[in-house]
Amino acid sequence: MSFRNSPALAALRVRTSELTSQTFALRGRAAAGVIGGATMGVLALGSAMGAVASTTPTADQVQTVAGVAGVGKGGHAAVDQLTDKAGKAGKTESTSQKATGTVAGEAGDAQEDAGSAKDANAGAKAATAQEVIGLAKKQVGISEGKGGQTKFHDWYVGTDNAKLTAQRDGGNVSAYNGAQWCNMFVSWVGAQTGVKGMGWDAYTVQHAMWFKKTGRWGQEPKPGAVVFFAWNGGGISSINHVGLVVKDNGDGTIDTVEGNTGNAVKEKTRKVSQVAGYGYPDYRGK
Repeated sequence: MSFRNSPALAALRVRTSELTSQTFALRGRAAAGVIGGATMGVLALGSAMGAVASTTPTADQVQTVAGVAGVGKGGHAAVDQLTDKAGKAGKTESTSQKATGTVAGEAGDAQEDAGSAKDANAGAKAATAQEVIGLAKKQVGISEGKGGQTKFHDWYVGTDNAKLTAQRDGGNVSAYNGAQWCNMFVSWVGAQTGVKGMGWDAYTVQHAMWFKKTGRWGQEPKPGAVVFFAWNGGGISSINHVGLVVKDNGDGTIDTVEGNTGNAVKEKTRKVSQVAGYGYPDYRGK
């Protein structure tokens, strides 16, 4: 009997065939795992991006979220598309306000492509600083009604941005009713005039962070600037009120228009020393 026809060789051939079949099966499972992992990663990425709120996601933020979501090689094309898109897109509030979800961070211009909200004012620079100041002054005298409610609450609760900012901060839209509304007032003025770069939000700290993140933050009290106050000093994390600059008086004070000041819209004169910083909308003719 030749070695070619020996029982030992026949058994070896059978075993080799079995191992080959198992190898292909394992490769198939591995491929499915990569594809499945990529799919789940992209889904997780989409979910995570939808929950982010401030703000406009940068290319770095997309990559960071992708890493957290666990996107594998198969999902990098989708991540790269989001990264490219992100690269192109560019009442004095208490601490408890954030906990209850009465939140904020710019949403109107907001977040121009995902995160805090869609850019509601994506058109041309639709207003000048003086037009915005003029509309703000026309609201002077409006005060809270039953339950601390104003027309600014009613407006904000009805926007898509309210859903996005509530989701971002772990609250719910109904929590905005009767809540601190100085930032809702500023957001309303920006929305009514169509100014790009004003931002929509209900929480001053997030709104200020968005201005800084988008390169619109500074220390010069320009007319029409969104002014953020920190009564006891400190940076952005210490902010507890917001308004609009009317003018710099040149003596260490500024004139402003503010909502939720004594439960109403009022014109005020404030010390510059109480200001944490200014956000600069993209006004026409500036």
